[in-house]
Order: sequence, then structure tokens, then C-alpha cells
Amino acid sequence: MGHKINIAVDGHSSTGKSTLARQLAKKLRYRYIDTGAMYRAVTLYALNAGIAAEGKVNQKVLIEVLPEINIDFDPDKGANHTLLNGVNVEGEIRAMQVSKHVSHVAKVAEVRSKLRQMQQKAALTGGIVMDGRDIGTVVFPDAELKIFMTASPEVRAQRRYDELKEKGQEVDFDGILQNVKERDKIDSGREISPLKKADDAVVLDNSHLTREEQLKWTLEKVNEKIRKKDEG
Repeated sequence: MGHKINIAVDGHSSTGKSTLARQLAKKLRYRYIDTGAMYRAVTLYALNAGIAAEGKVNQKVLIEVLPEINIDFDPDKGANHTLLNGVNVEGEIRAMQVSKHVSHVAKVAEVRSKLRQMQQKAALTGGIVMDGRDIGTVVFPDAELKIFMTASPEVRAQRRYDELKEKGQEVDFDGILQNVKERDKIDSGREISPLKKADDAVVLDNSHLTREEQLKWTLEKVNEKIRKKDEG
């Protein structure tokens, strides 16, 4: 394969952005950056420190402690393990309690600025697959390929429900569906870097696609971009 490109994967919560991004990175031998995990790690820190609770976040205190928060990824057998101040928190950041608070943390401008700088620095080398909410519009506007993923709220809630049940967590489908819709509202309505499709992004509605089908579709888009770059 010729030139390496940068790939931005945006979209609604629970559309499988991280799954697709990981698959792409593995297939292409690119580096994968899970920006959602970064926001979840900050949220976990806030919860553990008592800065976030009952659906609310003390933004003033959170901003003050940001210098104390360090996030990194430890590749292990093809998967990214999220490290919060050197501790592997990959399991903890996927809990429902974190999901309930992450959109509130993610709308804090200072949090987004700190993480955006980390993300942009990682992308300088090329050959990056990065997923999140504002990658193609704010973090990575020059990415050669931008994908915007979507699916119906009900499909996304069912996927999230199945994922958490498989991990042994006691969850309620209606509660998860409500959380999915609430996160959509917060993510799309926030003033700082709202969730929206980049003008040059291609839409991937995977409501009725298997993981294999969506990977095949995306690889076709990748190959088109690489061919154009090679020819240029």
C-alpha cells in the first residue's frame, strides 16, 4: 500500500466507532487513538475525586485539577488499554456511571482544549485512525478520510445493553435508551465543538450492517483516498 492517510471517525454514541476504528487500524497497520476513552478517563477521575456526582460536574474544581490528569494508551495484543495516571482503567471507564457523566465533562471547554492538544500531537506522524465526536470538524479537519457513523437510538441502546450484560453488569434497557438520547442531545447541543457531520464526511448508517460489512465498506473508501493520494 502506498501513502498513509489520516482517518477521522465521528458519530453518535454507541454506533461502534471504536470497534470500526480498531478494525481499520489493525487492518491497515495504523495507530488507533480512542478519544472517547480519553474523555471517559477524565470523567472517571472526576467521579473518584468527588468532582462529579448525581449527573452534575463541578467545572471549577475539574479545571483546577486538569494538570494532575495524565492519559496514555498501552497497546496489548492489538487492543488499546487506557491508562489514567499510569493505571489501566479500560474496564472502569466503560461502566454506566461513567456514561451518565461523560457528556457533562466533555462539554467543559478546558477539558476539550487539553485533550485536543494531545490528540493533534499524536496525529502529526500520519497513519492515524481517530474516533470521537468532533474529530473531522475540530481536532482533525485535514484528515483525508472522514466518516460519520449513525444508527437508530433503539439499535444503539440494544448494542450497549448487550455489551454491558456480557460484562456481567446489571443494566436496564429503558435506562440505557434514555441515556443514549440524552447524550445525543447534549453532544449535539453543546456550544463548544458540538457533534455534527463535517461537510466532506461520508455517512455510514450501520443500523442493519454487520461488523464485517461496515469494515468492507470503509476499506473501499480508504483505498479510494490512498489511490488519489498516490496519483497526486
